[in-house]
Amino acid sequence: MRDVVERYGLRPNRAGFIQCPFHQGDRTASLKIYKDNFHCYGCGADGDIFKFVMLMENCDFKTAFRQLGGEYSGSGLSDAAVLRIKKRQIERDEKDRIMKQAKEKYIQACDKMKAKAQEVESYEPMSDEWCSGKNELEKLQAAADDALAQLLDLQRHESG
Repeated sequence: MRDVVERYGLRPNRAGFIQCPFHQGDRTASLKIYKDNFHCYGCGADGDIFKFVMLMENCDFKTAFRQLGGEYSGSGLSDAAVLRIKKRQIERDEKDRIMKQAKEKYIQACDKMKAKAQEVESYEPMSDEWCSGKNELEKLQAAADDALAQLLDLQRHESG
């Protein structure tokens, strides 16, 4: 994996991190390069060498496979093996999409909760507006808790 990353002029630090090329504003290295895969702790980009090349080159699996030196004819991979690889890639992409949606849902819930908390602070304590705002804040807290539970459940399921 490391040699593929270095082909793009990216040099992992001693801990194996680089600045993520897949999202804007990464001032600190947030993408970890492992032996056989990568994961960005900033944007959630994740995958193997094929996925890395696909993201860097904005190409499909077949093109990434060829860029990494593979050949479809005479490569030793059966059609069934190629289909299994593609199927796993599609499944990983779907899991990534679901995980990203769960993260966004949690962030939105937290943002709404923060805005409501700031609003409630401006009200006279124990006034009707304050009480109503506190009730809404409790509902927003429950929504944030639910979103976090869903996110944690997805992460447990993904790692297990």
